[in-house]
Amino acid sequence: MLQGFMNLLSLCWKPFGHEKGNHGANGVLGGGGSSGGSKEGKDGLLWYRDIGKYGSGDFSMAVIQANQVLEDQSQIESGQYGTFVGIYDGHGGPETARYVCDHLFKHFRAIAAESQGVVTAETIQRAFRQTEEGFTTLVSESWSTRPNMATVGTCCLVGVIHQQTLFIANLGDSRVVLGKKVGNTGGIAALQLSTEHNANIAAIRQELKELHPNDPQIVVLKHGVWRVKGIIQLIGLSSKNQQKDADLGLMD
Repeated sequence: MLQGFMNLLSLCWKPFGHEKGNHGANGVLGGGGSSGGSKEGKDGLLWYRDIGKYGSGDFSMAVIQANQVLEDQSQIESGQYGTFVGIYDGHGGPETARYVCDHLFKHFRAIAAESQGVVTAETIQRAFRQTEEGFTTLVSESWSTRPNMATVGTCCLVGVIHQQTLFIANLGDSRVVLGKKVGNTGGIAALQLSTEHNANIAAIRQELKELHPNDPQIVVLKHGVWRVKGIIQLIGLSSKNQQKDADLGLMD
């Protein structure tokens, strides 16, 4: 069974996925994988792939670069365990998003293999935790030579389709939206499936205060905006240990 997981079909391609240590000048890489006859290309700061194939059907993806260095990463992996989609919205630099893209799916795959390919909410939660622990260790080991690593982070949004069940895991303020047909009207209704973690949301501020009762500066109103430690609005995977566990949900 483990060998089957090691032989997964991997769809990682420019600029959405990459292999460790090979990110290119702007933080992206052209990876391997079958295109399924889809069209991919670049138009200025836009990269796209039209209608590719994955385990359960078709997909398309696009990204627009807003910064001089692209801080974001994303990936689609499809195989025996189902289909894994990861969106990593980096901030402060590309390092955390790259690390997550390199490690999160690997942890997910290994954990799923332990249970003979069965995927549960705990599978994804453990993968998140192992990735966070690994990045925190990396920051600690790099502190003397790369102190800037303590200021970078990323949102982490994952969707997994396994045996007709959709799992959603979100850490940060990215958003999952499901398009649903509206009867026979031909229209599409947008349904939000994820919960955002942003210090501007009162419930999130209260949760942070409860998690850090001895830190009166855990959330600070700065220039009219609530920020974690006065630094950043969103709560994502980073080295500052100001994160919260990923919210996990599933839809049959």
